[in-house]
Amino acid sequence: MKNYAFKIDPLTGEEYYEVYLRGSSILADPLLNKGAAFSWGERSELGLTGLLPIGVSAIEGQVKRALESYQRKPDDLERYIFLLGLLNRNETLFYRLLTENLNEMVPVVYTPTVGQACLMMSHIMRRPRGVYISPANIARIDDIFQNVPMPEVKLIVVTDGERILGLGDLGVDGMGIPVGKVSLYVAAGGLHPACCLPVCLDVGTNNERLLKDPLYMGYPHPRLEGDDYFDFVERFVIGVKRNFPGVLLQWEDFAKHKAFKLLEMYRERILSFDDDIQGTGATACAALLTAMRIKKEHFRDQRFVIVGLGQAGTGIADSIRAILMEEGLSKAEACRHIYAVDQPGLLMQDSPNLEEQQKLYAQPRSAVSGWKLAKEGSITLEDVILNAKATVLVGVTAKRGLFSKPILEQMGRNSERPMILVLSNPTAKSECTPEEALQATNGRALVATGSPFKPVVWEGREIAFSQCNNLYVFPGAGLGSLVGQASKLTNEMFISTSKALSAMVTDEQMNRGLLLPEMKDIRKVSFEVALAVAKEARDSGLGRQLSDSHLMAVIAKAQWEPHYYPYKPGSHQGLG
Repeated sequence: MKNYAFKIDPLTGEEYYEVYLRGSSILADPLLNKGAAFSWGERSELGLTGLLPIGVSAIEGQVKRALESYQRKPDDLERYIFLLGLLNRNETLFYRLLTENLNEMVPVVYTPTVGQACLMMSHIMRRPRGVYISPANIARIDDIFQNVPMPEVKLIVVTDGERILGLGDLGVDGMGIPVGKVSLYVAAGGLHPACCLPVCLDVGTNNERLLKDPLYMGYPHPRLEGDDYFDFVERFVIGVKRNFPGVLLQWEDFAKHKAFKLLEMYRERILSFDDDIQGTGATACAALLTAMRIKKEHFRDQRFVIVGLGQAGTGIADSIRAILMEEGLSKAEACRHIYAVDQPGLLMQDSPNLEEQQKLYAQPRSAVSGWKLAKEGSITLEDVILNAKATVLVGVTAKRGLFSKPILEQMGRNSERPMILVLSNPTAKSECTPEEALQATNGRALVATGSPFKPVVWEGREIAFSQCNNLYVFPGAGLGSLVGQASKLTNEMFISTSKALSAMVTDEQMNRGLLLPEMKDIRKVSFEVALAVAKEARDSGLGRQLSDSHLMAVIAKAQWEPHYYPYKPGSHQGLG
């Protein structure tokens, strides 16, 4: 049942909502509620007379009032709860407040505060958002999707809650992640909130704390596994394709052993991607491309060491390999430039229990012939840095202090401008701090981080650090694939986002130490990323065949700015 529809007046060209609800039902719908901003005419026509204070308030005044309330909250969790409450009352006002205060509020609506909120979600939830699909209702998947009141769903962010940030299995309480990601799609990318749907595949949990919690709101059983799990996901995907043709499906925070399989199973069948793999890879690759501009070198001149070859590490390795192959290396040659280190040490082709995605980057024994090792029989990170003469070091391990002073000093001996990417969240789990990297390399390291760090003053010069936040990629990639009507999201499209991102970094920003654009320009970033994806889709025969200028105009039109549309009452025949 749809509550309203987008309309355009054929005579005046005015855009408006045709609303099928009346009275208090409108005020209870967060996508329709305008609070005191309803005009006198709308109040009369929609049955709102007397249900609101007499004063008519423009959205600017509402934002000021909301910001005052937000700033009175004592801590970030209370601020998160306030913002979630505002989202549940008035989505337009929420997004106007968020877009005007993005730098301050992103850490509250998403990482790190959203992790704290997810740990407590069954205890702090005021009103559920999105769609919850479980073994108890999967048989009614079409009914579930038809119950969605939005006019037209174009984007779905879905999780099964098994690997929420660094917190593990949170079951249905992981729904805070898709809700947060949708908020960022709207605020940073400009997608209209009425097109975006968060979904939780509530297939149970193996978290004993949750199973024993009488207030836990999820499916109170151990997780589906094996064929039962993948059959469940298949029924979900078929339901998505049937009810929302052309939708973009983003896989979010699935466990590693399932994430890679789901991506491969569905990337050719439905427009979809995994942000933990592809978004992370594209963002880190953009930072490395900028570093190459600073160094005036190429990827083929580097030796890359990636520590932690899970989803993020593999996505980064895949992006690096793609650039190396663009520079003329074969696939095998490109992989030999990438040294993957995991818990046992350097991954070798004869290492036991290699995961499928790790095999591509496992080194042959011939590659380490003649290496001087601290201890025969194992090849540690220190051994790799020394013997491979690493020039790029990437950490995605969440192990604080892993990049020790000796390791960082060796990086400084290997390269005049070593690149250190410490991408773990939160700050307390960063492999090293930017300041530690600068101290160990006499201020020469090029550093990007996963968590936000303040600038460091080095020899009288302030050096800033870019945060490799996937926010730089996924909103624009989603917008570009939808506007460009891509039939699938390819690796080449994500490489195009890396190049577009790096190209936006100015000489002045590079001189300050930045490897990515500034977050204050995120709307412009999303536009450029969307354009790059749409152009690649077009040029590869997978999207709309429009000129560059036409694509630019369509993307600009698609980027919604939070404002109130005029409302006109629609016939109740519009329901259904």
